[in-house]
Amino acid sequence: MKQLLSLLMLAGVFTFSSVNAFAQDSSDVASDSTEVADSTTVVEEEPVETIAEEISAPEPEPETEASFHQIVKEQFIDGGPTFMGIVLLCLILGLAVAIERIIHLNLATTNVKKLLSNVESALSSGGVEAAKEVCRNTRGPVASIFVQGMMRMSEGIEMVEKSIIAYGSVEMGKLEKGMVWISLFISLAPMLGFMGTVIGMIDAFDAIAEAGDVSPSLVAGGIKVALLTTVGGLIVAVILQLFYNYLVSKIDSLVNSMEDASISLVDMLVKHNLSK
Repeated sequence: MKQLLSLLMLAGVFTFSSVNAFAQDSSDVASDSTEVADSTTVVEEEPVETIAEEISAPEPEPETEASFHQIVKEQFIDGGPTFMGIVLLCLILGLAVAIERIIHLNLATTNVKKLLSNVESALSSGGVEAAKEVCRNTRGPVASIFVQGMMRMSEGIEMVEKSIIAYGSVEMGKLEKGMVWISLFISLAPMLGFMGTVIGMIDAFDAIAEAGDVSPSLVAGGIKVALLTTVGGLIVAVILQLFYNYLVSKIDSLVNSMEDASISLVDMLVKHNLSK
């Protein structure tokens, strides 16, 4: 009987200890699952908050670069409308004269070889009158010189040469017409720019005298505005100088063709007189 009671007591102790161990294990598992759930919740909540912050944060606006036209306009206004306007007027007038001269010189360009060939054919078939008619129907200073030379054909070759030389000087003056105005604007634009710079510097020093203190921002701003007129004048002079050099080279080319063609005409007229 005593042995049976002792066995029941041992069985009860083992059962109680196993129940307690199982309860502790279940509580540990529950706590672990709770921690995992909490960490999962935290992990899941973090990207949601980050996305919300990214959506709510305003996107930076892209910086728009100023165009060349806007920069030139701002610098023109900063330089002052008085002198900058005069410099701009020099550019407009100079370009107008240069474009007119370019058109005139291109229209005055003649195919000299073709003209000489036509004149020689006319002299052989119809004489001087036919050659003069060919030259009258041809545009350009070379054809005009030919007409003036052949009009003195009856007075001899020497008079033909003198007439060609004299009328060649007249045609050269026509080709160089208007070039003096371009040269004037080339010289005038930088001088106006320098004048604006000097006046701007005077205004800057007046502002310093009124302020009673030399402020770097005040001095730098005044000098910048003063120098803008000089920059504008130099830019205008450079642009007009390019057109001027092109026109000079074009005139020189036309003059050389006129001289060569005149010599060839005299030779053809001498041959025509000798063939009679």
